[in-house]
Formats: sequence, C-alpha cells, structure tokens
Amino acid sequence: MNLAMTHAASTRVPAFRALAVVVLGAFLFTVGCATIEQNPKTAVGGFGGAALGGLIAAAAGANPAAIAASVIGGALLGGLLGNMLDERDKRLQAEATQRALETAPSGSTVPWRNPDNGHAGTITPSRTYQNAQGSYCREYQHSVTIDGKQERAYGTACRQPDGSWHIVS
Repeated sequence: MNLAMTHAASTRVPAFRALAVVVLGAFLFTVGCATIEQNPKTAVGGFGGAALGGLIAAAAGANPAAIAASVIGGALLGGLLGNMLDERDKRLQAEATQRALETAPSGSTVPWRNPDNGHAGTITPSRTYQNAQGSYCREYQHSVTIDGKQERAYGTACRQPDGSWHIVS
C-alpha cells in the first residue's frame, strides 16, 4: 500500500467516528423529544445517564466509539432508573439531597427510603469549594437501590442566591 492510500484511510476513521457520534446524538435527541411528553421520568433519566456515561468515558480518555457506547449504555440505564422512580421517590431523594448539600459534612451520608416500594438511596457530599463566580459548590456521590440493584452517580451542585442547590454536572 502506498503512503497516499495509508493517509487517506487513516483520516477516514476519525471522520467516520465523529459522524457516528453526531448521528447517535441526533437520534437520541429525536427519540428523547417524543419520550419527554409520554414518560418524563424515563426521558430525564435517559438524558442524565447518557450525559454521565459520555462524560465518564471522555474523562477516562476513551476513543470515540467507546464514548458513543457509554452514551448509549448510560441512556439505557438512566432511562430504566428514571422509569422506576415514582414521584414520592423523587421527592424523598430531592429532600435528602438538599439536606446533604446544605448541612452534611463532607464524607457523611444522608439516606432516603420510600417505605411504600422499598426504593432507597444515599447522598454523600465529598468536597466543598467556591467557584469562580463566588458560589459555593459541592461534589457528591449519589446511590439508588431498586429491587436490590444499586447504581451510583457522581455530580456537582452549586448554591443559588435563593439558597437552593442547582446540579451543574
């Protein structure tokens, strides 16, 4: 194989991967828009899982194909969890998250549990810092246990002027 053919083949692979990621993103966006009206829990969980899966794979230095696979896996897992959490679960989780971010020392765990269905979770703040805009932010770990299966996620939330916490990642 001559040098010109080798160069042409090597430039097509990254372009193909980038195109695959764009097509996948457009597909997830299109499907997600239809799903939000039909089942918002699944859509929100799916989008959150897709974002988290993609971010983790990208931070780990994965290649574009692995990032795309992580986005798909995260969307499926997030959609499943979002579908399984009912309104009371979400309220209990939000209350525990507010308590954890507002008052819990770093490293301490704030639990929540829905006695009606046995769903449970924990929020553990891990680090507090002040961002460039002067807001206080906290990194945290969140786990959810549904039907004996535990899933974990990591995020960052920043305190808003009204005292609420806004999840930024």
